[in-house]
Amino acid sequence: MSLIFDWLFSEYENTPTHYIVLEVIAVIFGFLSVLFSKKDNILVFPTGIISTLIFVYILYQYGLLGDMMINAYYFSMSVYGWYLWTRKVDDSHFIPIEKASPRENIKSIFLFVATAIFVTVIYEVFDKWDGWVTYMDVITTSIFFVGMWLMAKKRLENWIYWIVGDLISIPLYYYKGLTFTSFQFILFTIIAVYGYLEWKKNLNKPKASLLK
Repeated sequence: MSLIFDWLFSEYENTPTHYIVLEVIAVIFGFLSVLFSKKDNILVFPTGIISTLIFVYILYQYGLLGDMMINAYYFSMSVYGWYLWTRKVDDSHFIPIEKASPRENIKSIFLFVATAIFVTVIYEVFDKWDGWVTYMDVITTSIFFVGMWLMAKKRLENWIYWIVGDLISIPLYYYKGLTFTSFQFILFTIIAVYGYLEWKKNLNKPKASLLK
């Protein structure tokens, strides 16, 4: 057991303690955010904001620009989503979960391509290109940008993007040395599957409360 533990957490051997503590806190709030998202609970946004702000700092210190931009974008989209989710369709009901329209699907493709180009340029400008890891970083960044946009708009398809991006991120973050974050993405994948099924059951049903 100790050998397995040493193997899993060997990446933290020379990591400052405060980085490890911050990562754990960010993972906890990130996990809570995904749970609240699954439940269609507006607390997804304040918990997500705390997690993303911490990750922006950590990832900047690690020089992971693509990942840092993902979390900075998550922060801004959390504020945007917080506003959208509080809009009402009548005096007592908030906007429902819906499927993405054909136009929104086209916008999703455009956002994916535009994000991939933008992140690639950033890596080139700052000379941070590091082989296959960077390619995967570009792909996951683009996937998560679309997923977050669709979640903020309460579209069912956001979960599909989260599931694909989470599966790619599990080995990727472990390779980068962020073991706790890698474990987080295992849980995220499981929750995302259940989130998709839960949201599908509640399509087009306006909510009377954002906290249930």
